[in-house]
Amino acid sequence: MEEVQKFIPEGWNHNIHQLSKKDLNIAFQNDSILSGYVTKCDSNYNLYIQSDDDVVGVIPRNEVEAINNNKNGVPRPNICMSKINKFVQFKVKSVDNQNHFILSRKEVCEEALRWIMNDLSEGKIVDGIVKSIQPYGVFVEIGGGVVGLLRIEDISVARIKNPSERFEIGQRIKVMVKYIDRNLERVILTYKELLGSWQDNAKLFQEGDIVTGIARETDKNKNGIFIELRPNLVGMAEYRPDIEYGQNVIVSIKRIIPEKKKIKLVIV
Repeated sequence: MEEVQKFIPEGWNHNIHQLSKKDLNIAFQNDSILSGYVTKCDSNYNLYIQSDDDVVGVIPRNEVEAINNNKNGVPRPNICMSKINKFVQFKVKSVDNQNHFILSRKEVCEEALRWIMNDLSEGKIVDGIVKSIQPYGVFVEIGGGVVGLLRIEDISVARIKNPSERFEIGQRIKVMVKYIDRNLERVILTYKELLGSWQDNAKLFQEGDIVTGIARETDKNKNGIFIELRPNLVGMAEYRPDIEYGQNVIVSIKRIIPEKKKIKLVIV
């Protein structure tokens, strides 16, 4: 059974609003986590959180990041600047008589990392936000600023050339924890397990159906071409040199073979 996710990905289900003195004081007293909107990054790479006019909430540079810091223990300037106009999570470290609140995103990251390393289990489904797309996979934030890797081969059964064919930066998705490397503090994610089994997807089709699929890879010996009917369901049609990768193709479902998990197609 899926458990409630302890840490929410930054930017998940938030509305832009000004934090009040009351909000910040309650968070300080309860050691709780708040989410705020970063309005600017100053010349020293400190971040400022949107708040009421009489309140100043600042995340000092050394409290911005818990991982991937430089040799001096502070985040690179581009990391700080990348938070502008985005939501981040933080705890309140201190407050003075002038309503200046010192905040820490680093503490939230450290707490989230402890949760992931000690309590999160493989097979758990969590919310995530796509942070970066690379040719080999997608980096997905799964809570408190902690990011996991979704490799391209774990996106779908149908093979794709680039993850950008499936996702875009900022997209909210659910992912499953595939593997946790507690020594390297690294989380590997998977997505294809959430797209249904071969049997689940095959039930949506019948022999004789005329449907539109997407051309994917060809057989090594060019004996056929794989057609994506759904992300987790692929059939094979006869090889055609005029069919290109990514092209929409109208096919007829010739035969469904459940015992071999195969679907034979004919290009119309």
